[in-house]
Amino acid sequence: QVQVVESGGGLVEPGGSLRLSCTASGLNLDYYTTAWFRQAPGKEREGVSCLSGSTDYKSYSDSVKFRFTMSRGDDKSTVYLQMNSLKPEDTGVYYCAINGALKPWTCPIAVDSYGDWGQGTQVTVSS
Repeated sequence: QVQVVESGGGLVEPGGSLRLSCTASGLNLDYYTTAWFRQAPGKEREGVSCLSGSTDYKSYSDSVKFRFTMSRGDDKSTVYLQMNSLKPEDTGVYYCAINGALKPWTCPIAVDSYGDWGQGTQVTVSS
């Protein structure tokens, strides 16, 4: 069983920044697809971004494009989500997920495509 742990959430004012971390114990994420999702109260979980480990190919949802950046750590087992220009509508629990079906130049931002999930970290954007 893969252990996925997110951290870095918190309370931030609109326009502020946060960096989330996701560590997958025992995995070299060069061989996996990873993704970030979020879920606001009363809403369905939605995809935010994904990254193909073999090529560093990334994809973002329209709502976060040009504000959020996903990247990999040098340790090979961590991915990050840098979130800038945060808005109140970015509030929610952010989840990291891992997909063992690696494809070089694509990655899915769909809940059903991922089998290993973390417990989530709360992000609240409010003044």
